Amino acid sequence: MTHPVKAAVFGTGSWGTAFAMVLADAGCDVTLWARRAEVAEAVNTTRTNPDYLPGIELPASVRATTDAAEALRGADFAVLVVPSQTLRANLADWAPHLEPQTVLVSLMKGVELGTAKRMSEVIEDVTQVSADRIAVVSGPNLAKEIAERRPAAAVVACQDESVARRLQAACHTPYFRPYTSTDVVGCELGGAVKNVIGLAVGIADGMGLGDNTKGSLITRGLAETIRLGVAMGADPLTFSGLAGLGDLVATCSSPLSRNHTFGTNLGRGMTLQETIAVTKQTAEGVKSCESVLDLARRHGVEMPLTETVVGIVHEGKPPMVAVKELMSRSAKAERH
Repeated sequence: MTHPVKAAVFGTGSWGTAFAMVLADAGCDVTLWARRAEVAEAVNTTRTNPDYLPGIELPASVRATTDAAEALRGADFAVLVVPSQTLRANLADWAPHLEPQTVLVSLMKGVELGTAKRMSEVIEDVTQVSADRIAVVSGPNLAKEIAERRPAAAVVACQDESVARRLQAACHTPYFRPYTSTDVVGCELGGAVKNVIGLAVGIADGMGLGDNTKGSLITRGLAETIRLGVAMGADPLTFSGLAGLGDLVATCSSPLSRNHTFGTNLGRGMTLQETIAVTKQTAEGVKSCESVLDLARRHGVEMPLTETVVGIVHEGKPPMVAVKELMSRSAKAERH
């Protein structure tokens, strides 16, 4: 008799909790690692995560602990879903408990400040495991909709296609449809840059600029993402798929998107500090826009939209001034 697949999910925010549900619905035994004892207690006693997904009942095969060693014991997959800028420090604590067969899975959509490393590179750096044991999951995956078991699709990517297929099987449910890929770079970049474009679209929405503006920003944002991706060795076709266009459209059009909501508040005239104060969860693009711009400069790629977002978010540039500057850039051919 084959044993059920064991998964440890590190992070009890809305996406970590929702993905734990997906894994459980796909037949895995899931242990959620929580930083706070009261969260683990709530999951184990009430079958809910009241802080992040109130009112949603978790499957019986999801249990929680604050003990990383316990969570990782016998795990086939260790799913990492913490704010991207905290990954390095957290993973250093968890790495000693990793077992040799465990595949590390990143659900994080960010780029590390300072090093400009993608999350899979940070994982490799900290744990010293080979790249064929590191996978990423990306796509149009707004946590609340998935927790409500509404249909969604995603890409699971790993350099080793057989590992991607194992992960695909471990998270395939009637409502969650994963596709495999070997383009880890493209999947990660699509996820990280779309948060920055989500901020730009949110700012434009907050300013009341309309749907033509939104369509233009999404399209030019995708062009920027592809330019950077190609310079970094990604497959350009990845960006027309779920981890590229799919994720970008969901983020730029949904009030459930944290980055879009954050941008909308800035566009309405709130300051950065005011916006941070009303935002309950991490909007990854706020920090990642700086590291994405750093990546672009390292690779000699022009990313004017990303520069504009950095100007508004971190340099205090008024959104109206930034839009004027963006619109007055020299005209060029679309394929430029």
